[in-house]
Amino acid sequence: MNGNLPRNFTEKMEKLLGDEYDKFMSSYDAPRVYGLRINRLKLNVEQWKKLSALGEEVREVPWAPDGLYYKEGERPGKHPHYHAGLYYIQEPSAMAPVELLDVLPGQRVLDLCAAPGGKSTQIAGKLQGSGVLVTNDNARERTKALAKNIELAGVRNAVVLNDEPAAIASVFPEWFDRILIDAPCSGEGMFRKDDSMIAEWEKHSIERCSLMQRDILHHAAAMLAPGGRMVYSTCTFSPEENEQQIARFLAEHDDFFIEAISPRYGWTAGRADLAEETAKLDAERLQSIQGTIRLWPHLIEGEGHYAAVLRRSGERVSSPAEWIGAAASVERQRVQSTGGSLKRESTLSSAKRQEKKQDHRDERRAGKRQTRNDWANAGLERPANKRSAGSNRDGAALNITEEAASPIELWHQYAEQFAINALSWQGRVVAYGSRVYIQPAELPPLDGLRVARAGWYVGEAVRGRFEPSHPLALGLMRDEAVRSINWSSSDEQTIRYLKGETLFVNESELTVHDGAPSKGYILVCTDGFPIGWGKYAAGMIKNELPAGWRWM
Repeated sequence: MNGNLPRNFTEKMEKLLGDEYDKFMSSYDAPRVYGLRINRLKLNVEQWKKLSALGEEVREVPWAPDGLYYKEGERPGKHPHYHAGLYYIQEPSAMAPVELLDVLPGQRVLDLCAAPGGKSTQIAGKLQGSGVLVTNDNARERTKALAKNIELAGVRNAVVLNDEPAAIASVFPEWFDRILIDAPCSGEGMFRKDDSMIAEWEKHSIERCSLMQRDILHHAAAMLAPGGRMVYSTCTFSPEENEQQIARFLAEHDDFFIEAISPRYGWTAGRADLAEETAKLDAERLQSIQGTIRLWPHLIEGEGHYAAVLRRSGERVSSPAEWIGAAASVERQRVQSTGGSLKRESTLSSAKRQEKKQDHRDERRAGKRQTRNDWANAGLERPANKRSAGSNRDGAALNITEEAASPIELWHQYAEQFAINALSWQGRVVAYGSRVYIQPAELPPLDGLRVARAGWYVGEAVRGRFEPSHPLALGLMRDEAVRSINWSSSDEQTIRYLKGETLFVNESELTVHDGAPSKGYILVCTDGFPIGWGKYAAGMIKNELPAGWRWM
C-alpha cells in the first residue's frame, strides 16, 4: 500500500517521526486488525462468549473492557446477534475516546459529531439507561445511520439531533457533564483501514478541517458544565488538527485545563513542541499538552488516533439526578445475570411503581380535558368524529373515550398490552405528529432544533390504534414482553424471520404472561434477545420486521 500514499503525506510523516518513520511505513504493509464491542445494555463480554461461536476466537482490546479483536474473514455483521444489537463492529482505536470520557450512570452526555453512532452506543452502555444522551450529527444522511444504530442498540435515554453546534449550544448552555468531540478531520489515521480516505485527504484540506474543529470546540465549551469533562479526538496525525488545535483552545479558554492521560498500551504522549508557535501559552500550559495522547499503528493493534481530555474549572451548582457517587441510587434499569438468564431489574420500589401506575390512571380519568392538550402539543388537529370499538389485548382498537384519542392516550391504553410495567418506565411521553416517544424527564424543550429522534421511539397512532415500533422491540428484554417466542441463532426460523418471511408455529412455543391471550403482537427473540415484532394468530406469525431492517 506504500505506493498509494500521497507524497506530501509521506514527506510530512518522515519529518514528524524521524527515526520511527520506517517502522511506521511498514505498518501499511501489515494486515489491519478488526474489532467489535459488546453492548452492555444487553449483556456482558463473558455472557456473549458463552452464546457465540466466536467466543473462543476473540482477544481483548486492552484499553476497552468491552472491546474484542476478531479474526479477518469472520463476518459478525452477518450473524443474528448483530440484528439483536448484542455488539457493534468498531475499529479498536476508536474505542479509546469514550473510555477516556469516564461516563458515569445518571450523567448528561453529548456526542456532538456522532455518526455513524459507534461511540454513542458505547456511551449509552456506560450510562446503563439512566441520565441523558444527546447525540448529534449535522449531516442529514449520516444522521439516519446514527439513529438506526442507537435504535439497534436498544438505547432508551437518547435523543438524536441533526443540527449545528451553535444551535445546540443555544438550548444547552453549561448543561452537560460530559462532551465527546470526535471531530471531523483529514482522516490520515484511517488510510490503512480504508484507502478511499486517501482521495478524501487530497480533496479536503487540513486547513479547512482545522477551522471547522476550532468552531466545534468553541461551541462545545459553552455547553460543558463547570467541573465537566470533554474529550477531543481525531483520526489524523496532523499536528494542525491535534496539538496545535488544543493549544489554540487553551489560549482562548482559560477556564479549561488538560487532564493528563497516562501513555499506556503503546500509546505515546502528545508533543508540546509541535504547538510552540501556535498560541501564546505560558510554559506550564504548553507543557500540559504532553498529557494528550497519540495512537500510532506501528505501536499498537489499531489505527491512528489522537485524544485530549479537557476539564472545565469549577463545580456544578446542582447535580443532575443526584448521580455523583451514587449510581446505584439513580432510578434506572440495569441488566444483570440471574442463574444464566438475563433480566432487566428495576430499582424502583414496588410502592413507587404502584404510585406511577395510579398517576397514569388519574391522567386517563381526566381524558376529555387532557385530550385537547395532548393533540395541541402533538401539533395535530383534534378529530371531531366519535367512535366506539371492542376491547382486547391483541392490538385492536379500544373504546377509550367517546371522542378519538390522542397518540399519547393510545400509548397509555396500549402500553402494557405489549410490555409488562410499561407505564412505570422512566421519562416523559411526548408526541410528534402521530409518533410517540419517551424522553428523559430532565431534557429541556428542543424547540428550534432539527430533531431526528425525539427520544425512544415506541410507536405510532394509526387510525385509532397504536402500533408498537421496531425500536421499542429492540429496547426491551424478553421478560418484559407480554408475549414472546425464542429460537436459537442457528435455528432456520430465526433466519426466516430476519428475511421478512411469515412463520408457522405451534401455540405451545409461545411464552405468554399472566393469562394474556396468545393472539396479538409477539416479541420475536433469538438466544433470548429481541429482534423484532410479529403478529400471532391461529398458528401463524405475520412478520412485522420493517423492510429496512431485514437480512439482505
